[in-house]
Amino acid sequence: MINTNGPSLLRLGVIMTLAGVISLSVVFFWFSPSNKCPPPVFKSHQYSQISSAKSNSSPSVEAEEKPILLLWVWPENYRNLQWDLSNLPPSPRPPFQRWIWLHLESPTNTKKIPGLENLFNLTLSYRQDADIPVRMRLTTRKKPNEDFVIPKKDKLVCWIVSNNDPSTGVDTRNVFYREFSKYIQVTLFGKAYSRFLGYDEYYPTLASCKFYLSFENSIHKDYITEKLNGPLAAGTVPVVLGPPRRNYENFVPAESFIHVNDFPDAKSLAEYLLHLDKDEDAYRKYFNWRKHLTPSPHLILQTQEFILAICTACDHVARHREYKEAHDLYDWYFN
Repeated sequence: MINTNGPSLLRLGVIMTLAGVISLSVVFFWFSPSNKCPPPVFKSHQYSQISSAKSNSSPSVEAEEKPILLLWVWPENYRNLQWDLSNLPPSPRPPFQRWIWLHLESPTNTKKIPGLENLFNLTLSYRQDADIPVRMRLTTRKKPNEDFVIPKKDKLVCWIVSNNDPSTGVDTRNVFYREFSKYIQVTLFGKAYSRFLGYDEYYPTLASCKFYLSFENSIHKDYITEKLNGPLAAGTVPVVLGPPRRNYENFVPAESFIHVNDFPDAKSLAEYLLHLDKDEDAYRKYFNWRKHLTPSPHLILQTQEFILAICTACDHVARHREYKEAHDLYDWYFN
């Protein structure tokens, strides 16, 4: 959760709380339109630079005041939110503050804790209809890029799996994978298969695969995560399992990915990938979009997980002073 002081104060304040332990230190992030949240450098020299999604977050109007972000525990501890809300800021919310609900999990992995429905002013989520949507986006090139070279491939299909907990909604992807893997070889990585990749291995490994299984753990509108951005940035064709194709095409070109729903069954998909493996010209067509659009590698360290969301929130409150209330939060999020 985040809250901010209203426009009548000399400085905007934002309290962000998603849950967790109230005794954690308050973290302050100062915003400057000319020097926003500089992105860390990846360990891998091949991906040593990252775009900060300037097309989404660059302020159109220079902020008159610098907002303060006050973190009420780090967002990853949201699951520790007490059911009696005892580890939230004292209620009721002061009338001069704005509280932001920062939540990047899917509805499948979200608990309905009573009392949160009408507590917040703004929503920050992967959802496009959130007050503050958060997403890595492709940027448009000013001039066509004719120099893109597909990275050298030594693996056909890869998949990095860190979570196989049935309670998180992974059954759909697991059932599909078990059938799919009968017809094509898949190289597996990740904690779920005891083959953890170092952070400096992540993008080079993706780049070495012709196809990557960008399978979401649960299927919901707009729930398209870094599992898609990673292979796009690395120069690999993502094979997606998630919301319908049309939803993906709201964010990336139709010819940049392969959707499992385009095929009647897992066997047909496997046969198509094997065909592309032998047809170089057909495979290259999945990279034509790179002439006009550029993907940016996302931050991958655990300590960097929420940097984009926090910086996006900081940018939003610096440019939007109007007061708003988010009514019936759960009705919006679950329905």
